[in-house]
Amino acid sequence: MSQSNPVADRSTNRSPTRRGEVPRVLVVDDEEDLRELIGITLLRMGLDHDAAGSVEQARELLTQQHYAMCLTDMKLPGQSGLELVTYLQETYPDLPVAVITAFGSAENAVAALKAGAFDYVSKPISPDDLRTLVLTGLRLARGADADTVPDTARSVEQPVAVLAQLIGTSAAMQQVRATILKLTRSMAPVAINGESGCGKELAARLIHEGSARAAQPFIAVNCGAIPEHLMESEFFGHKKGAFTGADTDHDGFFRAAHGGTLFLDEVADLPLSMQVKLLRAIQEKRVRKVGATQEEPVDVRIISATHQNLAQCVAQGKFRQDLFYRLNVIELRLPPLRERREDIPALVAHIVARLKKRGAIHHDKIEISDEAIAALERYDFPGNVRELENILERALAFSSDGQVLPEDLGLAELLHRFDDDGQTVTATPGALSEVVLPDALPADLVGYLEEVERQLIRRALQQTHDNRTAAAKLLGVSFRTLRYRIQRLGV
Repeated sequence: MSQSNPVADRSTNRSPTRRGEVPRVLVVDDEEDLRELIGITLLRMGLDHDAAGSVEQARELLTQQHYAMCLTDMKLPGQSGLELVTYLQETYPDLPVAVITAFGSAENAVAALKAGAFDYVSKPISPDDLRTLVLTGLRLARGADADTVPDTARSVEQPVAVLAQLIGTSAAMQQVRATILKLTRSMAPVAINGESGCGKELAARLIHEGSARAAQPFIAVNCGAIPEHLMESEFFGHKKGAFTGADTDHDGFFRAAHGGTLFLDEVADLPLSMQVKLLRAIQEKRVRKVGATQEEPVDVRIISATHQNLAQCVAQGKFRQDLFYRLNVIELRLPPLRERREDIPALVAHIVARLKKRGAIHHDKIEISDEAIAALERYDFPGNVRELENILERALAFSSDGQVLPEDLGLAELLHRFDDDGQTVTATPGALSEVVLPDALPADLVGYLEEVERQLIRRALQQTHDNRTAAAKLLGVSFRTLRYRIQRLGV
C-alpha cells in the first residue's frame, strides 16, 4: 500500500457521519510503514480512515471531513503531535484524540494526556493494543450513532445523569461536577485529593460510570489494607503452586479490572518496593502473574486517591516521583464539608432518605429540626460527609419519635474530641502505643499480634464512643483501613 502522498490516501470527502455510515479515523504519522500497519488494522475493524503526514496536512483534512477520532504520532516534521493535540482541544473539543509514543517515552505520554489526549499507545504497536485504543476512542465520540459504531463501541449512560448522585448546589460542588464531566471524556489517570469522608470513592465511581468504560468492571482497592507480602499477588495475580497456599490460579486487581477502571484508594500507603512494580504495569500496560513466565496485556484506567499530600510524600522520599507524575495527570480536589456548609440541608435530607430505604431507621415520620440543621451547619466535621451520616444515624437510633433536636446530635461531646486541626485529643499521648511484652514468647506470633490489634481497636472505639472516624485518627490509619481491619479481625 504505497503512500507517497499521505493526504491523497483518502476517500472522497463526505459530510459528517450519518446513520449507516462507517466511522472514519484520522491517522497522522510521517512513517509510511506505520501508517500502513494502522490502516490494515482499521480496515479489518470495518472502519474507514484518512492519513496525513504532518500537522499541516491533518488540519487541511479536518476542514474537509468529519472524523470519529484522531490518532497521531508525537514526533512529526514541523509541528509536533503535542501541538496537534492542543489544537484539536481548542478547535474540535468533541473529537477524541490518542497519541503514539516511542517506547519508554513516559514524559511524552503524560504531556499528551495533560493536553487532552484520552490515551496513548507505545511503539512497537501491537494490533490488539491498537484495536482496544480505537474502540475506546469510538465510544468516546460524542453523538456517535449506535447504528454506525460497532457494538463494543456504543455509547453508555449519559454522564450528566450520573452526576445527579452528587448532592449539593454550592459553588464548590458545581466545580466538582464540571471537572468530573470533563474527566468522563478522557481515559487519562486521575488523582483525587480530599480529606477522609469527602467521597473520594464515590467520585471515582462517577467518573467510571459516566465514561466509555461504564459497562466494564470498577475495581476499588484499599492500598493501605493489603499486607506487603501479598501485594504483588493481589495486584498482578498468581499461578497455581507459585507459593504455599496458591491452590488455584488467581487473577489480580489489574486483570479483574480489564477494560474498566482500577481505583487505588490510599495510594500513598504503598511501600516503595510495590510502587516500582505498579509504575511498570501502568507504563507497559502488561502484568506478569507471580509464578508465570509470560506477561498479559491489561487495559485499565487508573484513578488514585489519598488524604495525604502526595507531593509532600515525594519530597520526603516516601513516594516515587515518576509514579507521582504518572498518577497525577489530572487532579480532582474534593472540598471538605466545612467549605460547603450550604449543602448540609440537602445532604441531611439525602442521608435520611437513604437510611430509611435500607431499613436503618423505622420511624414513619422523620423530622430534623431547623435548630438541629443550624447546629450541624456550625460544626466543622473533621470526618466530613461520612461523619454527618454517622451523627444522623446515631441520633435517629436513639430518637423515640423520629424527631431530632440539637441536643440529640451530641455535637458538644464531639467538639471536645478534636483540636483545631481536626485531630483527636481524648487519649493521652502514647496511650495506644505502649507495648507490653509477654513473659513467654507466643507459640503463634500471627495470632498473638492479631489479638493485640483487636484489643487496640476495641480500646480506640471505646475511647471515641464507637466513632470510627475518630478511632481511625486516634490509631493513625485511614477510615477504610480501620473498617477493613475490623471486618477481618471480627471486632
